[in-house]
Amino acid sequence: MANKYAQYGHPCPIRDVLDRIGDQWSLLILESLASKAFRFNELHREIGDISRQMLTVTLKRLEFDGYISRTVFAEVPTRVEYRLTTLGESFLYPLQQLVQWADSHHEAICYSRKANGATPVKG
Repeated sequence: MANKYAQYGHPCPIRDVLDRIGDQWSLLILESLASKAFRFNELHREIGDISRQMLTVTLKRLEFDGYISRTVFAEVPTRVEYRLTTLGESFLYPLQQLVQWADSHHEAICYSRKANGATPVKG
């Protein structure tokens, strides 16, 4: 039996979606855009420790997948805004649930790591 997801070029929708939004920056960008549209520099300041290059790459990926839109205004200097699309807005509820879960359980996770002598691995 053929895989029903093969037509999309990926065998598993869970891995496909989580590979994209599960990186270090996508969730922070989506959460920031939940409140309003941002210009690039505003979003860079909002997130803080992301490099300009990584912000650019991540915004392009999120736009490619349809989570955000990029609007260029014909002004001098050119103004560009990023905002959530309908698809991006539909992700806000599960995103907020994940953020709440992480906040509620972070202390227990850190305690477990310390108790097991684990050193976090950055990847």
